[in-house]
Amino acid sequence: MKKIYQIIFLIFTMVLGGQYLMFGQQDAQYTQYMYNTFSVNPAYAGSREVLSISALHRSQWVGRDGAPNTQTLSVHGPSSDKVGLGLSIVHDEIGNNTNQNTYIDAAFSYTLKTSDNNKLSFGLKAGGHLLNLDFNNLRNFSAGGTAITDSDLYKKFTPNFGAGLYYHNDQFYAGLSIPNFLQTEHFDSADGNDNLVSVDRMTWYLISGYVIEMSSALKFKPAFLLKATSGAPLQADISANFLLNDKFLMGAAYRWDAALSALFGFQMTPEFMLGLAYDSDISELGGTKFNNGSFEVFLRYEFIKKDKIDLTPRFF
Repeated sequence: MKKIYQIIFLIFTMVLGGQYLMFGQQDAQYTQYMYNTFSVNPAYAGSREVLSISALHRSQWVGRDGAPNTQTLSVHGPSSDKVGLGLSIVHDEIGNNTNQNTYIDAAFSYTLKTSDNNKLSFGLKAGGHLLNLDFNNLRNFSAGGTAITDSDLYKKFTPNFGAGLYYHNDQFYAGLSIPNFLQTEHFDSADGNDNLVSVDRMTWYLISGYVIEMSSALKFKPAFLLKATSGAPLQADISANFLLNDKFLMGAAYRWDAALSALFGFQMTPEFMLGLAYDSDISELGGTKFNNGSFEVFLRYEFIKKDKIDLTPRFF
């Protein structure tokens, strides 16, 4: 396992040390990333050992007209002891339907046991991205307020593929993934001016967490996510959650130079979980003067077999 950690660290170091690499957010953003891992890492498929269906809704910067909102739907589970399969749909919208991004991906994972308690999964995904842009909703800010263009919708579907690694046992997990390898350009300019080209860039995700059993009734889990995109700043999320009696979850999170978050979860039944999160911006967009924060709602239902109904709920 020491060699596996060294390989993952080496790969990540090479990426961070690349001559042309800068960091930032381009894909959809989540506060409850610890429960939405499958959306960004195909190696997570089947890791919960049951058929799992989850949905998430995020309303960002509530109170701002045209603020982003995101919906995700994922279904994944094991098809055998070593193979996991899944389907993920992510819809991201900004500007009152002006800019809509939809990602549909099918995932495959293959898991190896590295010891009695440890597993290492390799994941692949393939799918596509549909960009839908309504130019008629865009306005310049001249006195006349005329439309920038009278053209119809700009629509473009582009195929893509991704990959990931996911290592876990009953207490620890770590994942490294690239959801989309291919770089896609939009709005190519006739004069070859690259400043007029929008580019979907490759994003790296590094995620990890550890569960500490403080007593028979209380568990503590610190976790983090690093998100790196060429051409923008590094995004770092750090969270700490407490699980009480395997039913009630409470915690807090910090997004570097961006937001403070409160998290709450309720395992209503062994099959059904509800998660809630609220972000308060600490950047220049923060405060009620600009927005009323961001909200997330997460739902998960799992088809647990009768012979496994007494299993302790998984913290990740």
